This record gives sequence, C-alpha cells and structure tokens, in this order.
Amino acid sequence: MKRTRSALIAIAAAAALAVTGCSSQTAGTPAAGDAAEKASFTDVSIIVPADPGGGWDQTGRAIAKVLTDDGIVTTAPVTNVGGAGGTIGLAQLRNEKDPATLMVNGLVMVGAIETNASQVRLEDTTPIARLTDEALVVVVPADSEYDTLEALVEDIVDKGQEITVTGGSAGGADHILAGLLLEAAGLEGAEITEKLNYTPNAGGGEAVSLIIGGKVDAGISGIGEFQQHIEKGTMRALAVSGAEPAAQLPDVPTITDAGYDVVLTNWRGVIAPGGISDAERAELERIVAEMHDSDAWQSELETKGWADAFLTGDELDAFIEQNISDVTGTLENIGLI
Repeated sequence: MKRTRSALIAIAAAAALAVTGCSSQTAGTPAAGDAAEKASFTDVSIIVPADPGGGWDQTGRAIAKVLTDDGIVTTAPVTNVGGAGGTIGLAQLRNEKDPATLMVNGLVMVGAIETNASQVRLEDTTPIARLTDEALVVVVPADSEYDTLEALVEDIVDKGQEITVTGGSAGGADHILAGLLLEAAGLEGAEITEKLNYTPNAGGGEAVSLIIGGKVDAGISGIGEFQQHIEKGTMRALAVSGAEPAAQLPDVPTITDAGYDVVLTNWRGVIAPGGISDAERAELERIVAEMHDSDAWQSELETKGWADAFLTGDELDAFIEQNISDVTGTLENIGLI
C-alpha cells in the first residue's frame, strides 16, 4: 500500500541572497557617503548561467527583450555560461567588474550550491529581484508504457536504477521533485539515492532531446520548457507539481491528485555582483521594477505561464535567507546531500 508524506515546499520564486557590502561605483558618480550619490545605467549585461533552451535562458532573453523594446535600456546582451546548476556562472559573476550586470538565478542554484559544494554562494552576490514562480511537470516519451504517475513511481521503487529520469541540474528543482516523489512513495534518505537514476542537464534543450529520443524513461522540468512538446504530442504529461491544476495544462492532474502529497514550485529572479554600492543596487532595482510594471513583461508572464512573484529589498533578502535554509533541509531529508 502506498504511503504518502506531506512535502509542501511551495518555494515561490526568488532571486538570490543575503546582505552585501558597498564598494564599487559607477563612473562619474559622487564618492560614497555623498548624500547626492546616484547611479545611472543606460546599458546592462545579462548572464544566463545555463545552456540555451531552458527556463533560465527563456527568462534572461525575455528580460533582455522587454528592457530594450520598451527603451528602459539601450542594450542588454545575453551571455550563456552553463554548467553545475549555475555555479559556474556564479563564479564568473564574482569576478565581474561591471556593476550593470544582471544574472538569472533561482531555486535550482540554491540546491546546486549545496550539492556541488560551491565555494561561491548566493550570500556573495547582491539580490535585485524575485520575478516569477512556476510549477513543474513530469513527462514521459509519447510512446511510453507509463500512463499514470503512480505507474512510473512504483516502477522506480521496484526496479531502481533501471528506470532513468532526466531534468535540470543536480540538486535543482527537478531533482528535488524526483526525490520528494520517492519519499512520498515510502522511501527514505539512502534508499532514495540508491533507487533514483537521475540524469542532470545544463540546459532544457538537452533534456528535451533525451525524452523525445526515448533515451530516458521520464523527465521533469518547468511547464514552460515542455509545454510545446506536450501540445505537439511528442511528450505525454503525467502530473504537475502545483497545488492546483496548471492553466496551460488544464487536463493534467496535480501530483497530489495523482496520490502523492507533494507540492513544489520553482522561482526565478536576478542578482548582481557582490560589493556594488547602494546606489548601483537601487538603479538596478529601478530598471527591473520598470520592466516588471510594463505591459510587455505582463504579456510575457501570460504567454509563458509564469506566475508574477515580484519582490525586492529587505523582503527579498529575508526570503532568500529562509529559502536557503529550507532547500538545504530538504536536500538532507531526501538524501541528496
């Protein structure tokens, strides 16, 4: 008989981190301590710490498009730096000298920092904004033998490493969800790591190729990354991870409805280099807030099915601190660290 366990981790979106110091300044601005200190950026650079095709890449390019199309900044070039759940990009951000730099981040990075024992942490950067929140979806290839989530999970429990699951980076939202499903099915700690054969990817495009090509038995990712393939019929959706059915996939049951007491949502946001001045942080927050308030950004949210989870300032700092604690505890509970 299937045992379920409550694992509600509605980790609604959030860019990264804790409090940082003030050091670097924009050329031409008054010295630190001057009451009139201000920063003004006409251009920004955007780092996507993942390969093209995934949720972070979609987010970074949507940000760049809205910022430039609406004239909020003149240019916003996007650079992909994939690998290790974003921690390679995070290391690059630490060495970034230009304060007018935004890097996409989110729940995946929080977990990857722990699983990769990263020497650079979110606390070493400057939080700018939490932007979006999104449910995940569990899919199988179109010709898969699995018609229900229960059939898939029970086969993993029975056959272990014979069943392959793919998704984003190790320790990220997709990996956490796979672990939570096995925990809800009655496995614990070491049993989960022993049974779960999870193939991580640096970008969503790689996972899509593995699933459509029948190289794996199942996949997990944000709804936005798999939706078009589900609609085309090259993937079959088994369940979504939100508390309620997803508007984009109204006929797909939630994981809870499928019999497993698990709810998990993924957040995404933007951070900046650590050590930038208060004025520089305020200017980046202004730019991102103007983007958030635009009709173009609201249209992007609707088109991609992202929930609006905008947050900045002290509330963002507190959210990030709590998020790091929650994710670390979850990774320990399901044996991923």
